[in-house]
Amino acid sequence: MDEAVYDVVERIPPGRVSTYGAVGRLVGVGPRRVARALSTGGGAVPWYRVLRADGTCAEPVRVRQLELLAGEGVPVRDGRVDLAAVGWP
Repeated sequence: MDEAVYDVVERIPPGRVSTYGAVGRLVGVGPRRVARALSTGGGAVPWYRVLRADGTCAEPVRVRQLELLAGEGVPVRDGRVDLAAVGWP
């Protein structure tokens, strides 16, 4: 199941983001399962393009995730990404 999560995350284009729930729906698992897959072995995929449903980052990786997203031109305001503007799919 982790490989399916990685496959979906690899398809998120640069400058776009998705949520744990959206990735989970595409794969057929819950958002916590997506988070667990990315936290344990998602280093080879653009894990930083996956956010919480409210557009915020997971606290343990927040600073690095915001840096990586900014590098791709993802607009962030008050620590939150506008999912309506750059959400995928």
